[in-house]
Amino acid sequence: MSRIGLSSYAFFWRSSDRVPKPLGVEDMVRETAALGVDLLQLCDVPALEEYSDEQLASLRAVADAAGVALELGTRGTDPAHLRRWLRLARALDVVLLRSMWTSGEDRPDREETLRRLREIAPELEEAGVTLALETYEQVSTADLVDVIATLDHPRIRICLDPANTVANLELPEDVTARCAPYVANWHVKDFDFSRNPGWVGFVYTGTALGDGRLDYDAMLVLLRPAERGITQIIEFWLPWQDTVPAAEQALVTTRLEAEWTRTTLDQLRRRNS
Repeated sequence: MSRIGLSSYAFFWRSSDRVPKPLGVEDMVRETAALGVDLLQLCDVPALEEYSDEQLASLRAVADAAGVALELGTRGTDPAHLRRWLRLARALDVVLLRSMWTSGEDRPDREETLRRLREIAPELEEAGVTLALETYEQVSTADLVDVIATLDHPRIRICLDPANTVANLELPEDVTARCAPYVANWHVKDFDFSRNPGWVGFVYTGTALGDGRLDYDAMLVLLRPAERGITQIIEFWLPWQDTVPAAEQALVTTRLEAEWTRTTLDQLRRRNS
């Protein structure tokens, strides 16, 4: 069976400052283990960059004791930035680092992106880390695949998240087919559309796996994650539950987040068995 993990985005609200007692990174590790999951992708947790060697050693000890391997996620392709994350990867025994083509105002063109990735490639090789660039709406999938195919480097691959690219009017099945040969990491995130009140526009949000429009089974057949060693990472786009009284919103939202996690895990285990 393909290795299944949780993303820190599966704990998005439970680790936010909108709840009375936010989960920390080590809490997420323990929660992951409690669900019988042995992989956690700490994605877009910038505070990790400031961790001392002692803090990194402590986090690794907690993860090792819990039997949870770690992946990391950041944004951007600036080699200096990626080197900082390779330091974290080495300290935490991480073999996959997810990133994105752009980061804020840093929006390199194709040639600059190729130059950066060629510069960092030997260091990825030396560290035994695969860099997986994510599909998302700010970069066309055709452009991303072109860069990865041009490099043709086994340590520079794609993190597939076709839910993101819908906002660029790209169909998930087309994105999956185009990216399939290069995928190393798969963000499993179901989604759906609903009408706004009064039928004025639509809302595009997440769902638990199986409740939305993601054709997971077709993707599974195409990607063959177990055969190819692709890790499947659970993420969500769960809206804050603001239709209940304000005093109840945090509790209702975090309970739903935990419920979606269990439901999606059950679905993945069943469909990958």
